[in-house]
Amino acid sequence: MIARNIVFVVAVAVVVMFVAAGIISPLGMDALSQTVHSAIIDNFGWGYLLAAFLFLVFSLYAALSKYGRIKLGADNEKPQYSYFAWFSMLFAAGMGIGLIFWGVAEPMSHYLNPPEHIAGGSGRAAAFAMQHSFFHWGFHPWAIYIVMSMAIAYFSFRRGMPPLISSTFYPLIGDRVYGPVGKAIDILAILATVFGVATSLGLGALQITGGVSSVIPLPQDTTTTLVVIAIVTVLYMISSASGIDRGVQILSRTNVFLAIILLTFMLVVGPTSYILDIFAATLGEYLGELLTLSLSTNPFEGYEWTKSWSLFYWAWWISWSPFVGLFVASISRGRTIREFVLGALLVPALLTFLWFAVFGGAAFHLELQLGIEFASAAVANVPGALFELFSYYPLSGVLSILAVILLTIFFVTSADSATYVLAMMSSNGNLNPPIAKKVIWGLIQSTAAAVLLVAGGLEALQRMAIIAALPFAVVMVLMVRSLLKAMRYEVRHEWGEGEPDGI
Repeated sequence: MIARNIVFVVAVAVVVMFVAAGIISPLGMDALSQTVHSAIIDNFGWGYLLAAFLFLVFSLYAALSKYGRIKLGADNEKPQYSYFAWFSMLFAAGMGIGLIFWGVAEPMSHYLNPPEHIAGGSGRAAAFAMQHSFFHWGFHPWAIYIVMSMAIAYFSFRRGMPPLISSTFYPLIGDRVYGPVGKAIDILAILATVFGVATSLGLGALQITGGVSSVIPLPQDTTTTLVVIAIVTVLYMISSASGIDRGVQILSRTNVFLAIILLTFMLVVGPTSYILDIFAATLGEYLGELLTLSLSTNPFEGYEWTKSWSLFYWAWWISWSPFVGLFVASISRGRTIREFVLGALLVPALLTFLWFAVFGGAAFHLELQLGIEFASAAVANVPGALFELFSYYPLSGVLSILAVILLTIFFVTSADSATYVLAMMSSNGNLNPPIAKKVIWGLIQSTAAAVLLVAGGLEALQRMAIIAALPFAVVMVLMVRSLLKAMRYEVRHEWGEGEPDGI
């Protein structure tokens, strides 16, 4: 029994060990994670940039070449979900809480604290802030997710292998994917997922607490946040038990509707022309300088800023890729590679750009056009930045309530999706994993978030996710090679069309 569940047993044991270390010696754990994290960013940060750019180039190549005709499933298979349901689940799993958390706070932070060669609080700093918010949340994160999910979907749904990250390495290591090497890859994926999701849940709980406190008189303290975590845990356990077809899909649809309502209200009631000017100008600057942004570490000026933001984000997205990749693969069966890549790359990114333009633009309007010192207040209280923005608009209480509901549902869908993926990865790729394992992983996720909040180690857990990203970046580069090898074989030997151009 233990041998059959070795991935589950080892992964749970390692996570419990880290949580226990956070309880027993939070300062020691924090110091260790900070040392390792700093060493990785200082010495291998450039590797994250190159890897993310490689994933973007490969994704576009796969979509636009002959490989784009390959279906992620049998040739006659149809997609399981409509476009709206698919896009909704993509967006909820891929961005979710993070976008709500940083939609106002990140542009304001870059505006006040840009790299040293840009004057903080200037017009140039504002343009820099919006461009890099687009950059950090745009095409590159989705390319990272796409590489992972495309490989898993191809080997699982087209080649009949278990939907595990280890399966994607069959062309490189053969039957060893079923042995210790494959198990190690899957355990590493589970650890990265637990660390990444627990951190996001902690941030989401903090923001929900701040949002509720802005509407009703509740203390913004650890006790309130723990109560929030407990309530939302019950909600996502109920959702998880009902399965993807009912739970995640219904909640994701609801969330997209709520997000569109908030977005539309702010666009119409806010400075519409100003927001659209920012959207158009920033999109043009982002696309025009995409290559430069993709490969620049700013080694002469601004390297410390780049380490704190861009390199951090790339490592962060890589650490999230096992969870998001497996979930996105599970909902993308039946789509061609071209349809999958272009849909997953363009639609969520476009909605993200619009989100930052609307909420970041509304914040900049207060700061630059109306002379209100909003940015400093937003940066001083990052979890409450969005609710602080609402206080300057009509129906601020209603907007805050909607945002809390939106956050809660994003919390539930992210945790629900992660619970499903963790249970699947620890059940040899079973697409219908036991409910007991979902419950165990759900409790572990929430416990990890709660314990580290109490111990003051949320940042340490975040750094652990970044540490896990380094070996996973190497894993993903090898995954690209493995997937390319498999697709080349299919085109050459099964289609009889020879090699596509450029291979």
